[in-house]
Amino acid sequence: MVEAGAVERAVEKISSREVRGASAIARYAAETLRDYIQQLQSSSPDDFKDRILKMSYQLKGARPTAVSLPNTVDSILIPVITLSDEGQSVEDIRSAAVDVANRCIEEIKGAIDKLGEFGAKRLRDGDVILTHSDSRAALSVLKHAHDQGKKISVINTETRPQSQGYQTSQKLCEYGIDTTMIIDSCVRMVIDDVDKVIVGADAIAVNGAVVSKIGTSQIATLANEARVKVMVAAETYKLDHNSIYGDLIELEERDPAEVMRKDLLGDYPTLKIRNPQFDVTPPEYIDVLISERGLIPPSGVFSVMREIFKDHMKFRGQLAIPGKKIAQ
Repeated sequence: MVEAGAVERAVEKISSREVRGASAIARYAAETLRDYIQQLQSSSPDDFKDRILKMSYQLKGARPTAVSLPNTVDSILIPVITLSDEGQSVEDIRSAAVDVANRCIEEIKGAIDKLGEFGAKRLRDGDVILTHSDSRAALSVLKHAHDQGKKISVINTETRPQSQGYQTSQKLCEYGIDTTMIIDSCVRMVIDDVDKVIVGADAIAVNGAVVSKIGTSQIATLANEARVKVMVAAETYKLDHNSIYGDLIELEERDPAEVMRKDLLGDYPTLKIRNPQFDVTPPEYIDVLISERGLIPPSGVFSVMREIFKDHMKFRGQLAIPGKKIAQ
């Protein structure tokens, strides 16, 4: 049985990064909420809805920057709100919400593979690709190209301070792809040897700007200077439709101890350290977004958002976390 405590444990796993990566977070949240809804007992549709909403608010607050989380949770909430307002029974609401959750889970599972197929078509035999952090979406593009017999080679960054690049290097080597890992500050030295940059994203704004792992914007700036194309691999559930209304994507910062040991921090009490996790790459530095629906130019994001998230926008006020200010 999945109780409220199970949702709280899921929130802890997401916020502590025990579960990380936008697709993994979205899938885990969908599974957690689905299981909670399946086991939740209530005789009143309104009480049923209110308890689901309460748990959902906790889930959505676990990682503010990863919009795949609220987008997926909200997809499950929409039938809960709709059918409850129509006076449908608890069992009808439960069945509809579970069906949507299962569909979301299956779409999340398949999105990375579809995305990889589309992106691999943009790579040529002999290409040198630069990537950053540990993006499942970017890795899918590289693996599909390699599986197609294209002799690509990859340069990936170490990605300080958490060194996600180590995992990327390990996966690329396991795939059999020629791989070189560099320290983050080495990008300018190698950019002239690079044919394309492929990175992932945690959120994409309505104007096509991309929120991704800190350092991505600097890489895109250097690529623009060197006339190297930048491709962003991201599933469409990373589109932040709230940015249509002017809402800003919250950029998370983490513990300074990830940058400097706590004992050293204690020796210098006046020292300030910032440890932002994400930055914003402007759309003019991005050639194309690679999604499970195909290739999207940054200028086309608004149209895709309106198509995919029309119901989310309709219920925008009811889906918002209580106390969180939203633009109207």
